[in-house]
Amino acid sequence: MTKRITLIQGHPDAQTRHFCHALANAYQKGAESKGHAVRCIDVATIDFPILRSKQDFDTGVPSDPIKQAQDAMRWANHLVIIYPLWLGTMPALLKAFFEQTFRPGFAFEFDAPGQMPKKNLTGKSARIIVSMGMPAFVYRWFFFAHGLKMLERNILSFSGIGPIKTSLIGSIEDLSENKRQEWLHTMLQLGKSGS
Repeated sequence: MTKRITLIQGHPDAQTRHFCHALANAYQKGAESKGHAVRCIDVATIDFPILRSKQDFDTGVPSDPIKQAQDAMRWANHLVIIYPLWLGTMPALLKAFFEQTFRPGFAFEFDAPGQMPKKNLTGKSARIIVSMGMPAFVYRWFFFAHGLKMLERNILSFSGIGPIKTSLIGSIEDLSENKRQEWLHTMLQLGKSGS
């Protein structure tokens, strides 16, 4: 079954190509080779303001680039989110992007005060791909992958997205060329399967 995939590139550096970009390219190449439709959002290239109040989050009007990103996520039945781990979690620019896009009315909505929200993104799945300097097992077992769990539980699952799968790429600075190629091949295969 072919899928509609929106790939969110969360590396905040728009000037330099990083391994996150190579991972995204490999995933996209694999997906498109099997007939999956892919739309890409490069967060570093989007100009959007940072939310500064609850009122703006609740009732503010998203900018046109944010509306376009929401449309790409609404269209998809599978999201792929790629980012480097910074201080134990996603970079601030990516967090600001999620605050802008996963607003009431798009990601969820409250029918009545004090009740659990209606999850507007139910039926979509996701894969989160994170590169990091530390070994992946240290992040997962010693630090309990707290930043990753925040994204999974408080943003994606809260909006109805699931299942959510993860790929953690540790010790990124010390990866040999062979290991990098293995990861790129893994991304290619994940793209082909649309998972």
